[in-house]
Amino acid sequence: IFFGGCTLGCAYCQNKAISADPIGQAVDNAALRRMMENLIAQGAENIDLVTPTQYLPTVLEALEMPLPVPVIYNCGGYETKETIEKLTGKVDIFLPDLKYADAALAKQLSGAEDYFTVATEAIRAMVSATGPVVFQGEKLLRGTVIRHLILPGQLENSLRVLDWIGESFAPGQVLVSLMRQYTPMPGMNPPYDRPITEEEYQSVLSWMYLNGLQGFTQEQT
Repeated sequence: IFFGGCTLGCAYCQNKAISADPIGQAVDNAALRRMMENLIAQGAENIDLVTPTQYLPTVLEALEMPLPVPVIYNCGGYETKETIEKLTGKVDIFLPDLKYADAALAKQLSGAEDYFTVATEAIRAMVSATGPVVFQGEKLLRGTVIRHLILPGQLENSLRVLDWIGESFAPGQVLVSLMRQYTPMPGMNPPYDRPITEEEYQSVLSWMYLNGLQGFTQEQT
């Protein structure tokens, strides 16, 4: 379920057309709950809430009663610890981004110089809320998956992000989703006017493994 209106604006966002424009419909907590239940009745194996934080009161009320499938909280990582505490017991899987370890880069691209401090505190709270990752076969039932999008020309930022994850959590406690799909938006200045190279991706991937991190990777398309 896409809520739109991401709380953290990124200069390179590929979803501006759907996150900024007024599309969709307004619903209250009862209608949102019915949407979730209808999706489950149609065979949905989880409920994925995408950028929902600005609608937190409605979301909390809709999740007052447990659902029979995992609830995923899909967000940009720039969350408050208080928000995560309110979601504890209602969300099974947190799917945050950890975009930046570099404060100057976070300010330049997202206008959030404090991004790393805020996001890492929130992610610690997420891991505390879910506990370590739990699978049933190949299905993730519970846990926190930290996404990181590699940016062109910013290897040091990616390595520092992975360093923090490796230093903060025990092996297998969290999963990492290492993403390579950066797509340059029109008008971006170098180095952001190009996709990442294979060499950049492999360098970060090697560092991920050196940190003892497990998770998901992407093949070159």
